[in-house]
Amino acid sequence: MVMKRVYNFSAGPSVLPEEVLKIAADEMLCYQDSGMSVMEMSHRSKAYEEIIGAAAANLRTLLNVPDNYKILFMQGGATAQFDAVPLNLMKNKKADFVDSGIWAAKAIKLAKKYGQTNVLASSKDTAYDRIPELDPSKFDPEADYFHITMNNTVAGTRFYKLPDTKGVPIVVDMSSYILSEVFDVNDFGLIYAGAQKNMGPAGVAVVIIREDLMGECMPVTPELYNYKINYESGSMLNTPPTYTIYILKLVTDWVARMGGVAQIQKINEKKAAMLYDYLDQSNLFKGRVAKDSRSMMNVTFVMGNEELEKRFVAEAKAAGLVNLGGHRIMGGLRASIYNAMPVEGVAALVDFMKKFEKENK
Repeated sequence: MVMKRVYNFSAGPSVLPEEVLKIAADEMLCYQDSGMSVMEMSHRSKAYEEIIGAAAANLRTLLNVPDNYKILFMQGGATAQFDAVPLNLMKNKKADFVDSGIWAAKAIKLAKKYGQTNVLASSKDTAYDRIPELDPSKFDPEADYFHITMNNTVAGTRFYKLPDTKGVPIVVDMSSYILSEVFDVNDFGLIYAGAQKNMGPAGVAVVIIREDLMGECMPVTPELYNYKINYESGSMLNTPPTYTIYILKLVTDWVARMGGVAQIQKINEKKAAMLYDYLDQSNLFKGRVAKDSRSMMNVTFVMGNEELEKRFVAEAKAAGLVNLGGHRIMGGLRASIYNAMPVEGVAALVDFMKKFEKENK
């Protein structure tokens, strides 16, 4: 019996393009003429070296990554980068941070082990319902880097304007933002992103680093966290998450076929507008984020009644709209509408919300 696929609004691991899943299914037993699955082949084989090379080349093309930036595939997800970044970049043992959400706070907490963390601003007091205002006079010109989380998956906020750090490299967590819209890699010293939002399944983090920032890590840095060593080993210091990188390659192929990041951005803007426009006129559902900080990937909202919210999640699931509960810490409701979520899925959600509101006046 073949089950009908649901519309999956999970924040991660998240929905993947059906086209990609079908290609992976067709190649599961035998990848091209290799006689084996990608999961079975040596990471040192010619077939796999072509896969990982194509994945990196796709990212370089889609994101217009300059030649003086290196692309790494690292294990441990974005969370491992909360340690790897200060280990590699904290030469002066201090960095500036913006506390805009739960994951930003985690990055700050872990960086404190390695040096001084200057928290320039925080929106924690208002339950991370906005990107906090920044006071440039608080920026440290001697900071090793300036860290932000571009899109806050849990809270549903995002940066729309980058600060002028006067030459201090901006390090950015793009886990739930990368490939969703066009940006200039040159604005950042280092970009890192877990794959399980817009690039593939969980198991790998992409790191895009300006080459002058590599090579001066702390002596205690484990080799697996050392950017220069990972680059020199071709992201194969140990066995990489081969199948995850293979799916990432397929996803980036799909993004290219869709017209690239610029075209994906137009679709994402349409989806977000559909959902936010409904929330703005609804009497039952209310967006929880300030309008000038709204995420295009993670839409968070509330009903003001926990029992009603639980019933909404249950009835939505029965209707084929799943994973609409908010983060366990934040509560409320959340719809993650990443690249692979079709416009039809958002339309179905809005229609269901209208029906639910009518029935629960």
